[in-house]
Amino acid sequence: MNELLTPAEMAEADRLAGLSIGGTYGLMLRAGEVLAREIFQRYAEAAGFDVLCGPGNNGGDGYVLATILHDHGLPVRIWRVSDPAAGTDGARVAADCPVDRFPLETFQPNSERIVIDALFGAGLARPLEGVYAEVLQRCAEARARIVAVDLPSGVSGDSGQILGVAAPSELTVTFFRKKPGHLLFPGRSLCGAIVVADIGIPDNVLRSIDCQCRENLPATWQHLLPRPSFDSHKYRRGHVGVFSGPATMTGAARLSALAAARIGAGAVTMLSPASALAVNAMHLTSIMLRRVEAEEELAAFLSEREPAALVLGPGFGVGVKARAFADLALRFSARSERRLKMVLDADALTSFSQEPEALFDAIRKNGGGAVLTPHEGEFARLFPDLAAAADLSKLQRARLAASRSHAVIVLKGADTVIAEPQGLTAINSNGTPYLATAGSGDVLAGMIAGLMGQGMPSFEASCAAVYLHAETGRFVGPGLIAEDLPDRLPVVLRSYFEV
Repeated sequence: MNELLTPAEMAEADRLAGLSIGGTYGLMLRAGEVLAREIFQRYAEAAGFDVLCGPGNNGGDGYVLATILHDHGLPVRIWRVSDPAAGTDGARVAADCPVDRFPLETFQPNSERIVIDALFGAGLARPLEGVYAEVLQRCAEARARIVAVDLPSGVSGDSGQILGVAAPSELTVTFFRKKPGHLLFPGRSLCGAIVVADIGIPDNVLRSIDCQCRENLPATWQHLLPRPSFDSHKYRRGHVGVFSGPATMTGAARLSALAAARIGAGAVTMLSPASALAVNAMHLTSIMLRRVEAEEELAAFLSEREPAALVLGPGFGVGVKARAFADLALRFSARSERRLKMVLDADALTSFSQEPEALFDAIRKNGGGAVLTPHEGEFARLFPDLAAAADLSKLQRARLAASRSHAVIVLKGADTVIAEPQGLTAINSNGTPYLATAGSGDVLAGMIAGLMGQGMPSFEASCAAVYLHAETGRFVGPGLIAEDLPDRLPVVLRSYFEV
């Protein structure tokens, strides 16, 4: 159930389901029935219901719901601009609906009644205007209690962006599968509680739909979490190298190193410039320490210790050295039989802002295995054209960036998107605002590297790390600082392993 369907893909699922059941009329009836079930469970004591019906299938679902509420003796009214077009499923259910209808332009929300938003749902393709925009604005200003059918009208099912105007719902009932707009902000903040209802569409229709987007849930990656065997030793469990910055900027790298160790890497080495050896030594116990000041020292470390993954960027400093170390590590891996995986974060990303193609070419020659973890600002430095394209959703930007860079992209935020170069994407949905604190991203970089170092594929490792990072943040809650995350991670991680 973690597939996310675009509105176009959902329309195709409806069409395919209709072929197997003799038309989509039955799906509309079923949609109205499951909407009524949710209404009865949550709002049976409401003073009444105002169903706002649009001219298409979303409005048709509203007519079915209104009929059921009427048949159960509940006070219900329909508000619409016009009836559905003749010959459609919506026209058929509207003709069978005995509920009184009123002009939508005269609707005024009432705090004692529940508003059913059955205007447009996820299929809206252009900004709302006219009476529809005016009515939704009234609802928003009145803080009306709204139940949205499929998706709050005015929210793009593709991008989560607001098309003109939208009013927040306290419940959204969608059908078969969620859409990206349910999880991408700002749409996600307008959906309230989301219920995915079964209306009889068989799962096998997905075989004919090239669905490339998922909600980031444990079912996707939990079975791939590395589990040590009894004959494991520390290097077999994965060796991760983390680059430290100068003496005054070592904390970020230590957070990454601790996170890599806490998520299961058997050995973690801090690669430190000479100026920072003493301060790192004072703070590290289980993390090994090695001087890496120049490219020759890095090459020697890679040859002698054969790390499985590296983290470059947290607190490292921006400039030539970051570019040189990234290039050397990627070239070294490309020449060896064993692909070295690499997480590039923070300063490493900014260091390539003037020549991103050099980084992308090195990653391509490396054969993949790199993960880039930008926030929106860093993304704009590496991919300025994609960041400036107002017509692209966050999902599309991440997907295009992954294709261009040949790397897994973790585009961070409240709705973090993970994308791999072949187009598969995941949207994270368990984020918490408590993670908006200095050092949180450094922990995430170390978690990704720690999982990759143990052999987990780059995309799944990124998905798992993003999810577990958020779960740990939710576990800690108020007062969270980045240092809490590695320490609390084992408690959270335990529940995702079979005991």
